[in-house]
Amino acid sequence: MKKYILIGLISVLFFQAFNTKSTNVLIPEEAIRLRVLANSNNGEDQQLKMEVSEVLQSKLYTLLKDTKGINEARKEIHSHLPNLRTKVATTLQQQNSSLSFQLDYGIHYFPKKVYKGITYPEGNYESLLVTLGKGEGENWWCVLFPPLCIMEAEEKEDTENTEYKFFIQELIEKYL
Repeated sequence: MKKYILIGLISVLFFQAFNTKSTNVLIPEEAIRLRVLANSNNGEDQQLKMEVSEVLQSKLYTLLKDTKGINEARKEIHSHLPNLRTKVATTLQQQNSSLSFQLDYGIHYFPKKVYKGITYPEGNYESLLVTLGKGEGENWWCVLFPPLCIMEAEEKEDTENTEYKFFIQELIEKYL
């Protein structure tokens, strides 16, 4: 009897393991995103986009880490827009870039994105949008509030001490 249960369990696990369609994960309705559009897709512009996004993430983390709701987060962002503009300008200057930029807080279009097997639908979302130069390059975005991108940025991978196990093999060894 145990063999039949184990075979059934293994069958279900195999089915789930090989049925890996991307799924929609809904970001909360009350969310604020950060989006940085690169000038172009050349390497230098893409690197600049990442520099700007990292600086903004750091600054926004400090601003939003203790907020108690979306309205408070909105107020913090609005009140610090001049400072955020200065941060972007300083970052561009430090990277020896003469690109112009625009920084806008409001409702902006986001294309569909598939990331780590999760599909994020296209649409218009509340966001802080930074457009570098012509804004014709690949974009980078994350969710500022709730602080999903900030939490991901803080994740540290420790692959040296990670032990990988095959679950089904463990079951077979345990019960057979």
